[in-house]
Amino acid sequence: MAGEPQDDCLFCRIVEGHVPATIVRETETTVAFRDINPQAPTHVLVIPKAHYPDAAALAAAEPTLAADVLREARSVADEDKLESYRIVFNTGAGAGQTVWHVHAHVLGGRGLQWPPG
Repeated sequence: MAGEPQDDCLFCRIVEGHVPATIVRETETTVAFRDINPQAPTHVLVIPKAHYPDAAALAAAEPTLAADVLREARSVADEDKLESYRIVFNTGAGAGQTVWHVHAHVLGGRGLQWPPG
C-alpha cells in the first residue's frame, strides 16, 4: 500500500536503519544520504520516509510531503555550499529509475551539461 514501508524496498530498509547509509540530513518526514555511486562531487538522495514508487505518485497523494523533499534538497545544497545544483527525479525504468521508492538526486560541485544523459 502506498505510504507504507515495503519489506523489499532498499530505501525503506535505509529509513528503518536495517541498511547502512551515509546520512547527511534527517527530518521527521525525510532522509538524505550520499549516493553509493556518485555522479558529481555532491550526489545526495533525498527520500520521504513514507514509501511512494515515484514523484508523480507522491505529488498526487501527499503534496506537502513532496514539498518536504524539495525543501530538504535545497538544505542539502546549502550545507554543501553549492551555488548551482540540479535536482533530478527519475520516473520509470526508461528514465533510469532503479529503486522504486521516490528519491530526488541532488547533484552539484561540477559543471552539469544540458541536455543530460
